[in-house]
Amino acid sequence: MRPEEGRRIEIPDADVVLFPAFFSSGQSDRWLESLKQNIAWKQQRITMFGRPVAMPRLTAWHGDKWVEYSYSGATHRPQDWTDDLLQIKALVEQVADTRFNGVLLNRYRDGRDSVSWHSDDEPALGVNPVIASVSFGQLRRFQFKHKQNSQLRESIELTHGSLLLMRGATQHHWLHQVPKSKRPLDERINLTYRVIQHFAVD
Repeated sequence: MRPEEGRRIEIPDADVVLFPAFFSSGQSDRWLESLKQNIAWKQQRITMFGRPVAMPRLTAWHGDKWVEYSYSGATHRPQDWTDDLLQIKALVEQVADTRFNGVLLNRYRDGRDSVSWHSDDEPALGVNPVIASVSFGQLRRFQFKHKQNSQLRESIELTHGSLLLMRGATQHHWLHQVPKSKRPLDERINLTYRVIQHFAVD
């Protein structure tokens, strides 16, 4: 898909572009199955209201050597890049005009798995991070909510093989989430390519 086929999401204080079919159906099917089998998925535990709870999805962090990433109260050392992740990265970088050094993977097993309201605004991501979000599998609804005006909201559908680019001041002004669903849903795997601006080297 050519870059000009992206659709800008018209929300204020943000730079968000959606490519609904960035990857072909065949590519997406192959990568979905390969990522299921070849990623060392883990279910992290986080502390909520003073007690440990299981995160409602499976995760993994891959990237350049020593590119650590801290989120949800824990610091993660990267697993090595896989051929799949490098191939997807190379294609995404052409459109994002950014060289990514890490990718956070989330595996939503069914409609009960989710991610709550948050911004990708950790200090390690820099001032105006470029986030490239790739989705394979089940269509899920992706929701935005403005930080200063909660009445400003937007909801889009992330389809199988889609790419969502979030750039500029987006993370300063907007929260986003993938809500739970009571409907029976199949699996979805999401890759968010990122640039870690500073990290520890032993």
